[in-house]
Amino acid sequence: MGARVAVAGASGYAGGELLRLLAGHPDLELAVATAASSAGLPVADVHPHLAGLPPLADRRLQPLDDDAVAASDLVFLALPAGQSAVVAATLPADVKIVDLGPDFRLADSAAWARHYTGAHPGRWVTGTPELPGGRAKIRTADRVAAPGCYATAAMLALVPLTAAGLADPADIVIVAASGTSGAGRSLRADLLATEVMGSVSAYAAAGAHRHTPEIEQAIGEACGRPVSVSFTPVLAPMPRGILATCTARLAAPDISTEELRASLAACYDAEPFVALLPAGRWPATGSVTGSNGVQLQVAADRRAGRAVVVAAIDNLGKGAAGQAIQVANLMLGLPETAGLTPIGVAP
Repeated sequence: MGARVAVAGASGYAGGELLRLLAGHPDLELAVATAASSAGLPVADVHPHLAGLPPLADRRLQPLDDDAVAASDLVFLALPAGQSAVVAATLPADVKIVDLGPDFRLADSAAWARHYTGAHPGRWVTGTPELPGGRAKIRTADRVAAPGCYATAAMLALVPLTAAGLADPADIVIVAASGTSGAGRSLRADLLATEVMGSVSAYAAAGAHRHTPEIEQAIGEACGRPVSVSFTPVLAPMPRGILATCTARLAAPDISTEELRASLAACYDAEPFVALLPAGRWPATGSVTGSNGVQLQVAADRRAGRAVVVAAIDNLGKGAAGQAIQVANLMLGLPETAGLTPIGVAP
């Protein structure tokens, strides 16, 4: 029997992905899965793709106050903004928590107030093992905040170059396209298939997106310098995936693509989930679908004087549930790669 874990908010897309990954995990046992309006329903009614797993498919989603949540070894919180802090306050101190929501991601209360309502709950350890010092902090933490999906892609793309002094953190531009599952499962007219299919649209531009301060925070902490990020998210007509095109001004005009590649390789060659693609091959979301993998490519645009880094992740994998499992493995002393794969599903 492995460590017993709970999934709070199991009816959403990230919650459903957590259930799928936990079903194949060798060392984690699902103690309880909770939901709000879907409480009482069998898992397969809410997540039909899990119907082929009878022990899980027939289980019923429980109310959030189920005693099994507090009795778990670790709890995944896959809840909307503002709800994780409330639930976390009710859990015993010896229960480890991985929050997939935004409540504990930001250190700056002013940044929190710009994007969220209510009191600033504070900050937990950032749940990206590949960031400088991240793995060591996660291993010893009882409370960890998994970054947002856009933030994960952008941080992994840019932190090595800015920390190495190859790219200017004061001049960063990111345009990232995401699948519709990144907006959650709530019914919205602008997310209906009729509205989305055949159309690509920008939204929350000009600093309005809530992942902007997460990106600035991570890069600023890694390079110790002021950071300025212009971030434009784009809704793409696909269910899942993120393709982030990240550019920053080169720190010197003679910096080459080879130097940029060497910087990324030094950071990620030993990482189990990050792949720096061969020169000339650019990432695609379809290559990481269903995985915890990250694909990166970089080039120096000498004409424009900018470093160009493209990152592809699955927003429900490395951008949410996969990264949360990776973090839980570290917190519980398990092999970091247990229950996860960097290999995508194609076509």
